Amino acid sequence: MNSPFRPAFLTTLLFWLLSLTMLASASSCSQEQKEKIKEALPGGPAKAGGPQPTLDSVYIVQYMSAEPKFKDQIEWGKKFYRERNFRLGWFRNHELVPQARTMLGVITKAADEGLDPKEYKTKDFDKLFADLEAAQSDSVKRNALEKEIDVALSGTYFNWASDFYRGTVDPRAVKTIDWQVKRNKIKLHKALMTILKERESTYPYYEFEPLHTEYDQLKKALAEYRTLQRNGGWPTIPATTKLKPGQTAPAVAVLRQRLLGTKAPAPEPAAATAAGVTPARTVSNTSVAGTAPAAATGEKYDEELVQAVKEFQTQNGLKPDGVVGGETLRLLNIPVAQRIDQLILNMERWRWIPKRFEPNYLLVNIPDYKLHMIENNKEVFDMRVIVGKALNATPVFSDKMEYVVLAPYWNVPFSIIDKELRPKLAADPHGTLDRLDMEVVKGSGSKATPVDPGSINWASLTPATWKYTLRRRPGPKNDLGDVKFIFPNSNDVYLHDTPNDQLFSQAKRGFSHGCVRVEEPLKLAEYLLRNKPGWDMAKIEETIAAGEEKYVSLKEHLPVYLVYFTAWVDQSGNVHFRDDIYGHDKSLAKEYFN
Repeated sequence: MNSPFRPAFLTTLLFWLLSLTMLASASSCSQEQKEKIKEALPGGPAKAGGPQPTLDSVYIVQYMSAEPKFKDQIEWGKKFYRERNFRLGWFRNHELVPQARTMLGVITKAADEGLDPKEYKTKDFDKLFADLEAAQSDSVKRNALEKEIDVALSGTYFNWASDFYRGTVDPRAVKTIDWQVKRNKIKLHKALMTILKERESTYPYYEFEPLHTEYDQLKKALAEYRTLQRNGGWPTIPATTKLKPGQTAPAVAVLRQRLLGTKAPAPEPAAATAAGVTPARTVSNTSVAGTAPAAATGEKYDEELVQAVKEFQTQNGLKPDGVVGGETLRLLNIPVAQRIDQLILNMERWRWIPKRFEPNYLLVNIPDYKLHMIENNKEVFDMRVIVGKALNATPVFSDKMEYVVLAPYWNVPFSIIDKELRPKLAADPHGTLDRLDMEVVKGSGSKATPVDPGSINWASLTPATWKYTLRRRPGPKNDLGDVKFIFPNSNDVYLHDTPNDQLFSQAKRGFSHGCVRVEEPLKLAEYLLRNKPGWDMAKIEETIAAGEEKYVSLKEHLPVYLVYFTAWVDQSGNVHFRDDIYGHDKSLAKEYFN
């Protein structure tokens, strides 16, 4: 019987016989020729079978201990492999998962994050992958290489992710860096499991992406400023420049180039997109796109340029008066390289921030002298604040607000008693206290009892012998004004009103002894007590007018963040900078860049 499959069968048989003949006669062939013959056979080069190899804690510790860059990541490695019963993470059926090359590609672009790619290129993976491919027919060699590659990839990920998600600098380990905000508690072994699609997460670990949009905005700004730097930066305006709107001067042409254009030609749309540059975006009032106008039209300080200067002043925390000179001129001439470093340092701070804020919280950005009230993840209002002067810096920390205090007493710190009031109190204790509307008491709150100031030896007083409280009564002279907002903390710092409202008109508002004075205390009090039955504005004002200190507890404790950011990007895409008023940028730069 003739079968329709017989011709195909004969063809296949002849092919196998020919192949066996070639192999039999290959004893005198070179190794390269032998490999070519093997590759010609159906199925290509032979692969060794067998189960996927597994690891143990001894191997993991020994391997990671041998590599200096992996030593700090040993605990993450142990947690990761222990969670998966020591199965390999980066292989499936002896095949490398695609996330491995994705991660290595991310590392090559670490400079975009202000990080150094060299810090994470610890192993030569190209060689390891080539060795693995060559060892496919030898199960012993292949399994050994798979184990080595797997732990090397995990160590590399933890080394990179530790910096990217937790920060390259530990702010709590460096005394000169003031940052006591609650910690970022990212579990890197869980993040890696998310990347390998072994668990679900609401965080974008699987995309190797940052956790905060504010960080991502700074990253885009960093790319734009580096574009400016590659194109020569911005011009320097003569140090003697003094300009008012409508004036004519040679420096106007340079000022116009500085704020309305650069020496760089406008990038092509595709190139701009690839570089993260949006042509319409304002980079602290220096557009990446555009060129300087002709000098003939750049002599007069016209309205267009005045508006650009005012925008620059606003984005740098100055009063927008359009006058060029003094602080405005100083900020215009800060080199682009310095601004790049400032962006990178503030990106680092976002790595320290908890991976997610609560839905409702209050945030004070100290260098910006601004309070932001957030409800359901959206800002409901902001207001100006006064922070500590340089010698009495407001600390950077987080806590939870528990009370609103109406008609508060002001308890005078011993340092003020010692440095400012001691001679007056020693000479005339009763008269001094009457003039200052103060009193001395023993105890606190409702149990406080008056003490005769004449019974105290003010001249020889020390912190150890001071057993009382000197306080100013509620009223118009009170340093805390009508309201204070308490979030108990070891720094003894809180928010409060002030009788010196005129200070809020200043652009730079570092005037306090460390506490934060708020511009609209009644508005803030009304908002915080909005869910407290019976506490509307009328009740708040009535209680203050009575002059009796009253603690009102919040229905829910409110997270409070006192933070320190000297650069950020607003919702319109404009980059803002602030002065390093306490030198925290300088301290961080020593650790980060060295």
